Amino acid sequence: MAITQGAHHIGLTVPNIDATRDFFVDVLDFKQVGAVPDYPAYFVSDGATLLTLWQAATSDNATPFDRKNNIGLHHFAFKVDGVETLHAVYETLQNTKGVEIEFAPELLGGGPTQHMMFYIPGGIRMELTAPAR
Repeated sequence: MAITQGAHHIGLTVPNIDATRDFFVDVLDFKQVGAVPDYPAYFVSDGATLLTLWQAATSDNATPFDRKNNIGLHHFAFKVDGVETLHAVYETLQNTKGVEIEFAPELLGGGPTQHMMFYIPGGIRMELTAPAR
């Protein structure tokens, strides 16, 4: 048995903390569960995973992530409750400011699980996965 027991939280430094918080709260229905205004930081959760969002000090000079050349977070993934939800979120994301879709829902490695990849506001790569039932 592993020593760890799943993710407690994921911390992300972002160029616009308000836009990123609004994305998770308004688009993906996360709840804001805390904040430290002078840090600044927001804490948002989907009820299972906590995300800590920090404001980058100098976002104008920040280097955008390049998944093939940067060491560190390649992407993070959340599970959704089914293919219908995955496709509904995809439709929403197509019209969401600051979101760049890498690829639409497709079979993962031959299926039947489906997934999609996109960049959240601020450029961090995220995956949504709809496991087969």
